[in-house]
Amino acid sequence: MKKIVVFGAGLVSKPLVNYLLNIEDFHVTLGDMDELRAKDMIAGAPNGTAVKINADDKAQIQGLISTHDLAVSLLPYAFHPKIASLCIQNKKHMVTASYVSDQMRELDQAAKDAGVTILNEIGLDPGIDHMSAMRIIDHVHRQGGKIRSFCSYCGGLPAPENNDNPFGYKFSWSPRGVLKAGTNDARFLKDEKVVEIAGRQLFQNQEELILDGFDPFEIYPNRNSLPYIDIYGIPETATMIRGTIRNTGWCAKLFALAQLGLVADTDVDLPADATFLDLMGHVCQAGGAENVIEKVASFLGEAPDSDTMAGFKWLGLFEDRPLPVSRNILDIMTATFLEKMPYKKGERDMIILHHDFEAQFPDNKKRICSTLVEYGVKDGDSGMARTVGLPAAIGAELILNGKIDLPGVHIPDTPVIYDPVLDRLSELGIRFRETQTLL
Repeated sequence: MKKIVVFGAGLVSKPLVNYLLNIEDFHVTLGDMDELRAKDMIAGAPNGTAVKINADDKAQIQGLISTHDLAVSLLPYAFHPKIASLCIQNKKHMVTASYVSDQMRELDQAAKDAGVTILNEIGLDPGIDHMSAMRIIDHVHRQGGKIRSFCSYCGGLPAPENNDNPFGYKFSWSPRGVLKAGTNDARFLKDEKVVEIAGRQLFQNQEELILDGFDPFEIYPNRNSLPYIDIYGIPETATMIRGTIRNTGWCAKLFALAQLGLVADTDVDLPADATFLDLMGHVCQAGGAENVIEKVASFLGEAPDSDTMAGFKWLGLFEDRPLPVSRNILDIMTATFLEKMPYKKGERDMIILHHDFEAQFPDNKKRICSTLVEYGVKDGDSGMARTVGLPAAIGAELILNGKIDLPGVHIPDTPVIYDPVLDRLSELGIRFRETQTLL
């Protein structure tokens, strides 16, 4: 019996836990600060155990790791290096869906010395994006070709039939992370030139993405794309862009929020009984409640009845109702977005991951497009949970069955990882549609 401990019973955990529980010789211990939530997820499975954990309790976490063969960390990213260090000390493997941090990268040699595999970025984005991209890149290189351009975009959105609010968005994961991402600077390579965009201008740099069967989407660059030239082994490329997909209208509204300082991770000096109307008056320095809407519109250079202002009204930003307890602006907006944009019973989310390559071969040039569209299950697992949780579960299975034996800190960028994971995902219905056209 192979034993796995999973830390975290959050939004993306259920598909991972269920997948592992369905493997006959696996036992899964699910730890969460909310033991009832963990028990609900285990759902009485005979090969599952739920435990209450305190992620800051090093002795407890080490005790769990030492009695299992592999740990999966679905905790907030700051905990991953701590879990990894304990896994290395106890010579246990680890899987996480999060980006490799500098702290995690520094553990590479220790993991190699201990013979431990620490597999990171094995979710959706990062994860499926890496694996599907590398499969195409490696194929092009094997055919004697070169990648001249690579643009990759990903987004989690409401399914078209449930896209019913002015922002075109609903939350299947942390609203705080979504909003904070809108303040990140972006760097990418386009036509051999490095382009840098300050976070405050991010949402002024959207472009249009057209995919068959859908209304146009907005796409914008995501953080620093330049390291992926080396990560993906394509020094020959003249363009390297990784970005985010949203429904039309998101960028204009988020840009306006950023102009008002409403996605800043800072505290605001307002009285304890302040309302949303007070907050909006504060950020635009309006003199009285009756002037706030006009002042905000004027500050943004918008008409009072514009789509952006209508979105703000729908969000409740001009209502005379109390703010959440926190006086941190980002926390206030996070609570507000989550209240207004949840998935309701019976609604589905939709994941879109789209790669667009230009490849130069000895005798021709091709455009290769590869697109994944994955929908959530009504009243079941979200598409986000499936596409994040299932790759991580498959990675854990492969490590424990000896199919992945790569001591050190890794991402899924090699065939020994990406081929079996993508093949298994395809069996589970998560697959890409690829087209090739001559240029």
